[in-house]
Amino acid sequence: MKFGIVGAIAFVIDWGLMNILLTFHMHNVLATSISFFVSLIFNYLASMKYVFRHRDDMARWMEIAIFFCSAFVGWIMNEVIVWISTSWMPHDSMYSMHAQYVLWTNIGKLIATIVVMIWNFVIRKWLLDDTHTNAMNRLKAESDRLTAEQLEAKWERSFSHRLGLWSLSHTPKGWS
Repeated sequence: MKFGIVGAIAFVIDWGLMNILLTFHMHNVLATSISFFVSLIFNYLASMKYVFRHRDDMARWMEIAIFFCSAFVGWIMNEVIVWISTSWMPHDSMYSMHAQYVLWTNIGKLIATIVVMIWNFVIRKWLLDDTHTNAMNRLKAESDRLTAEQLEAKWERSFSHRLGLWSLSHTPKGWS
């Protein structure tokens, strides 16, 4: 729920700023890059405060690296999809066919938003949220659920936990 609320606000920031920049005949790839990074800053601050809890088994620098590396991949996906949405139009279409250019940019942005949202949820849930093992267990029928000991063992074998422990052991002295 909180992931969705933060994402919705970030979407409004991203979509709104992109359309403001497009009204000034800015190229759609540049406009979506600027709006993406502005909304990314909001998304990072809000996600780390309200959505994802800091994990004791992972260094803060690793959480930040995961967030921004996944955001970089999301940005590339975003830009490629938006570029494709208008790449078939004439080169000067941001001036000569402005309304159609804005429309197709918005359609591309909507598709990109859905793709990037799914990417972000999966990667952040997998690598940043320490509750995913238990959440998946709760979705199972009661007779098929793992015991607390089995859940703990599964967590200790998980890539996320091992990555977190690795990050703690490789955190420079003096970093919290």
